[in-house]
Amino acid sequence: MPTQTTTKSKTMSRGEGEQRLFKALSHPLRFQALAILSERVASPNELAKELDEGLSQISYHVKVLRDCDCIELVSTEPRRGAVEHYYRATARAFLSDDEWARLPEAVRSGFSVSLLQTVMDDAAAALKAGTFDSRDDNHLSRTPLKLDEQGWRDAAKALSDALERILDIQAEAAERMAEGGEEEPISAMVAMMSFEAAPARKAAKGKKGAAAPVKS
Repeated sequence: MPTQTTTKSKTMSRGEGEQRLFKALSHPLRFQALAILSERVASPNELAKELDEGLSQISYHVKVLRDCDCIELVSTEPRRGAVEHYYRATARAFLSDDEWARLPEAVRSGFSVSLLQTVMDDAAAALKAGTFDSRDDNHLSRTPLKLDEQGWRDAAKALSDALERILDIQAEAAERMAEGGEEEPISAMVAMMSFEAAPARKAAKGKKGAAAPVKS
């Protein structure tokens, strides 16, 4: 992560850039809009329809994202006497590990809630469309672990390395499809998470029955 963030008008210090980023991501609608713009180019009108929100409200949040350097204008198109603006996310839209560590706990919680909701919405949409289990080699697992501090760090690094590799795989696939020009892309979604589990709840006294099995 660079130590400075540059806009068209001025150069911001690292602290100023982080504060703008935190402001941009602090509202659930901005977080959801940014998640969409991280995947594809879209206009405020398209975002409003997808998020089922008013256009004026979405337009305001898009302006905040642009002012905070999280999105950029890529094209405009005339629409019924007006001009529709299309945006995409910028590299500035993503938090580094260091930036995440400096976030207040309450702000982290808000980010996590928004992202988890997006993940659940994606999974629910795939289940409804029948695509979640349409492939034999899809992946779904839940794996409780007991780790020491070193094990926790090693597991975190393994997930980070896996994400880097997945992004490389996507880039390699894009090159192959660009060269071939015929194969339709598979719209895939990968969600990864690791977290410290809540304390185990003790079984109620006198309650009979075996614990539910864990699928992993």
